Amino acid sequence: MSELPQLVSDLALILIVAGITTLLFKRLKQPLILGYILAGFLTGPHMTWVPTVSDTSSIDTWSSIGVIFIMFTLGLEFSFKKIVKMGLRPIIAAVSVITFMITIGSLVGRSFGWSHMNSLFLGGMLAMSSTTIIYKALDELGLRQKKFANVVLGVLILEDILGILLMVILSALAVSSQFEGTELLYSFLKLGFFLVLWFVVGIFIVPLVLRRNSKWIGKETLLIVSVGLCFLLVVLATKAGYSSAFGAFMMGSILAETIEAESIERVVAPVKDLFGAIFFVSVGMLVDPSILVAYWQPIVVIVLAIIIGQTLFGSLSFLLSGHTLKVSMQCGFSLTQIGEFSFILASLGVSLGVTSKFLYPVVVAVSIITTFTTPYLIKLAEPAYGFVQRLLPHTVTRRLEQRGAVLEKQKSAHPWKKMLTSQLIITGAYLVLSAAFVAISFSTVLPLSRGILGHWLGNILSGIITYVGVSIFLRPIVTKKYFSPQVEEWRREHSTMNLILFNITVLIRFAIATAGVFYIIEFLCPLRWYWNALCAVVLTLSFVLEKFAVHNHFALWVKLISIRLERTFTTNLRSREIHAASRRPGYANTLQKHDVHLSELALPEDSCWGGKTLRELQLGHRDSVHVAAIIRGNSRINIPDGETMLFPCDRIEVIGDDESLHNLSKRMNSEIAEATPNDRKHHLDIDHFTIHTGSPLCDKDLFEANIRTDFQCLVVGFDNDDETSNAIDLPSADRVIHAGDTIWLVGESDDLKRLRLYCLPKKENQE
Repeated sequence: MSELPQLVSDLALILIVAGITTLLFKRLKQPLILGYILAGFLTGPHMTWVPTVSDTSSIDTWSSIGVIFIMFTLGLEFSFKKIVKMGLRPIIAAVSVITFMITIGSLVGRSFGWSHMNSLFLGGMLAMSSTTIIYKALDELGLRQKKFANVVLGVLILEDILGILLMVILSALAVSSQFEGTELLYSFLKLGFFLVLWFVVGIFIVPLVLRRNSKWIGKETLLIVSVGLCFLLVVLATKAGYSSAFGAFMMGSILAETIEAESIERVVAPVKDLFGAIFFVSVGMLVDPSILVAYWQPIVVIVLAIIIGQTLFGSLSFLLSGHTLKVSMQCGFSLTQIGEFSFILASLGVSLGVTSKFLYPVVVAVSIITTFTTPYLIKLAEPAYGFVQRLLPHTVTRRLEQRGAVLEKQKSAHPWKKMLTSQLIITGAYLVLSAAFVAISFSTVLPLSRGILGHWLGNILSGIITYVGVSIFLRPIVTKKYFSPQVEEWRREHSTMNLILFNITVLIRFAIATAGVFYIIEFLCPLRWYWNALCAVVLTLSFVLEKFAVHNHFALWVKLISIRLERTFTTNLRSREIHAASRRPGYANTLQKHDVHLSELALPEDSCWGGKTLRELQLGHRDSVHVAAIIRGNSRINIPDGETMLFPCDRIEVIGDDESLHNLSKRMNSEIAEATPNDRKHHLDIDHFTIHTGSPLCDKDLFEANIRTDFQCLVVGFDNDDETSNAIDLPSADRVIHAGDTIWLVGESDDLKRLRLYCLPKKENQE
């Protein structure tokens, strides 16, 4: 008999212990992450009096996969478009929070005499609030519909992407062990290059592939395809010198823009839960009780630093970004914990060998304590706001409350700002694509052409291919936003100085495109640089001058291909938004401008509301909301009347303010019909008996017998006349019951007994 692999035994142990601890924490209404960490602590090498894991290296591999899935699902919740639409307010808040907390964490580490890298990594860990824990805490407290909850979650999304940047910076600092401006700038530029390249190429290819193969992609195939894409970018990110977590996050953010994003989240969730559980268990394995005892003072100080730092400086960050005092304090009090991203940063420090062994268990202990305190601090925000409001002068609080409204009115950007922003985005994106195309061409086409045609002829062929391909990406840098109707109108309405400045930006973009062509020529051509520069200007003009495109077939071809690529990219980027808009009523935005919201709520499967009419539920009277529509499968019931009945899993579109929608959602999810012991007794049995002469059912067909209506039993068949066969004949409604027939029925036990007595001959029945 073959021996069981040690990995299987270890997985069996940690999953059984994790199952027991999570059941316990579920009953105690505590976060499951704490249960996983406790399971890791119990099965780790530091607990010698219970069975422990033998092969920790294999568990570490599985936990690395867990990090990949955690970052992948975080990416699925992230959207670059949402960040752009949010404006500067969440960016200011996120950057301020991270800066404050890194500073506080570094100072705390230094105060205990820890090394520079330990202090710096500690600051990074303290800056990363837990998206998972906050999301769950807001959900359990019923605060997801509140205004501040959306603000917090928006900042958390930004913290996640800034956390990726922080991982890159800390990795670079760990390798160089010092702050070097040029290396840091190079790291930023390299990261920005790959960020834009992967996102643009991914948005162009992935949604196109999913859309064209949608009819063949079921749940199983969608899981395999999405996970395969995730690991593909993980490999590419690792090859480029970045962490696997960064690649997983990027692929998640790409798939977040597809129509299938929600379906991918659902199919990946069980896999993420499994590997994520193993990751958090592996975190618990690193908890050493002796280290916790030795470092109890730093643990207490770090917990206080997080709570005080986030409540004070976190609230100040949101206040600086333009939110009201109440919303700012609610947001600051919500961020008072660290979680999964802090563990990932701690793992990074351990893998790079730049942090001490004590730091990981200390951070885990801090996370456990702050996770327990998070719900209480969220609930403490409003009383704290009332206390601060009483302390501050009335004029100060009034001005703070008015700031949000004033900044909201000033939200629309200046035309010049919009113009420059759009030009920077276009130039940056197409410049990255041009650089990537040139790099690929020089690394593949150039060696191949030289090998076939020789050095100089190979250079000429490679140069022509590279120039033709890169012109598709360089053309929009110059011409995009130049001949559009909006720009023409803008140029007519503004002064001569503005037109001069606008033309200067066009010349700068032309110079950038020319520099790209010049690089290709300079790399391949032996002529002097000024001849190469002149040639670059002429070649750039050849695909830029659209007015002479009638005599220039190449310019027409470049323009056509460029426009097609851009339209495909735009369609893919907006596909999820367009799909959501088609499902969202057009009047929702109008209502939102008047502080009234439209929310879609799903009726739980076991809801007590199922089978009740809107008149019976009295939603308008009890919850101050109005039901605009009921969505049942693919059908809609618009403006339902009071006699319209609700069914489980119905989706209802409800109009109301924040408070009323919050109360309705809370009541809907609380009024659930729980199963009782009596409910579990109601199961179906099968029975059969023979119809004797004199039975009330004799010579009646099944329709006349009313067995289903009178006895709640179902006739499933009659014994076959063939004695050699065990088959039964399936009946029709006009099947006549004769004496001697053996009838088979399905029903509850009591109903079957009642029917058996009824079917006896009248004399036997009376006896």
